[in-house]
Amino acid sequence: MKDNTKRKGFVFKTYEAKNQSPFEKLFEIFKELITYTSGDFDEAIDWLRSLDKEYKLTTPEYTIDDFVEDLKKKGYIKEEIDGDGIGGTKITAKTERAIRQQALNHIFGKIKRSGAGNHKSKSPGIGDEHTGDFRAYQFGDNLDKVSMTESIRNAQINNGIGDFTLSENDLVVEETLHKSQMSTVLMIDISHSMILYGEDRITPAKKVAMALAELITTRYPKDTLDILVFGNDAWTIKIKDLPYLQVGPYHTNTVAGLNLAMDLLRRKKNTNKQIFMITDGKPSCLRMPDGQYYKNSNGLDKYIVNKCYGMAQQARKLHIPITTFMIAQDPYLMQFVRAFTQANQGKAFYTGLKGLGEMIFEDYETNRKKRIRG
Repeated sequence: MKDNTKRKGFVFKTYEAKNQSPFEKLFEIFKELITYTSGDFDEAIDWLRSLDKEYKLTTPEYTIDDFVEDLKKKGYIKEEIDGDGIGGTKITAKTERAIRQQALNHIFGKIKRSGAGNHKSKSPGIGDEHTGDFRAYQFGDNLDKVSMTESIRNAQINNGIGDFTLSENDLVVEETLHKSQMSTVLMIDISHSMILYGEDRITPAKKVAMALAELITTRYPKDTLDILVFGNDAWTIKIKDLPYLQVGPYHTNTVAGLNLAMDLLRRKKNTNKQIFMITDGKPSCLRMPDGQYYKNSNGLDKYIVNKCYGMAQQARKLHIPITTFMIAQDPYLMQFVRAFTQANQGKAFYTGLKGLGEMIFEDYETNRKKRIRG
């Protein structure tokens, strides 16, 4: 693409393909479009055809129809019939994974990498992360940690090659570092304000969630990630469902989200736990014991926000820090976040959409370094 253009809330940035095949070039754009359209294949292809007309993305030798055919052949899409007997084209799990990987590359590629492998605790122990440091064997050391290469080398130095013997004094153990689990719950606000005023806030939130999920499952497979969404109520969603996430005609029931998040974390056996919350609106809804909703969108409702502060304090007692990523500048929201953060002794980031992913990734890495103790 030669320049930037905005349509229907979409932003298409300058695109430069280097050493990419026609399919790869279109697939990069397609993955972005399928995220914007919440997994709607037909709408994404309509947008791709429109972009092709304006920016000449294809050639007579390779058309959009050729691209769609390749998507089928490569297993990125499939034909399905819904419960009403209506057929349609759907993306596959392979595409869902490709979208998560692209989100990870876009976000994680912008921040400073902290080195390969899982983060480690400061103290050596019987963990499973090699350090490259060696010491003499001591009685009681796990024999699995003995480095045979270094031990044989010691034996050759101490006893010579001609009359080779290996004694306990020759044994060398490699130091290891503990690797511990971090359990994270990511809360995503799906209230109606996430698409109000012509600003698409839900798509960046989805991308962050997909990238974080890909990071944890590939780089930190021992960590856990639960994702929940909250509007009038709160419920969990699976990682594979993230591309299809949409906002609803909801208010913001932050209490329901926090309550569910803490329930999820209580079930985790490890001690390192945290909650990330992405929101753009102040709490405005509660579900009462009789099942009815109490709603108030005018300012900060004391009854609602006090319930939130109570949840924040409860999480603090459970040693669960809450990090709030506020993606709007509503004065009422800022006032709430300050008091909420103080009640939990957690953290808050007042960020726009542009830096949301980088902030969450940096905070995830930082929290692992601080909280992992082996």
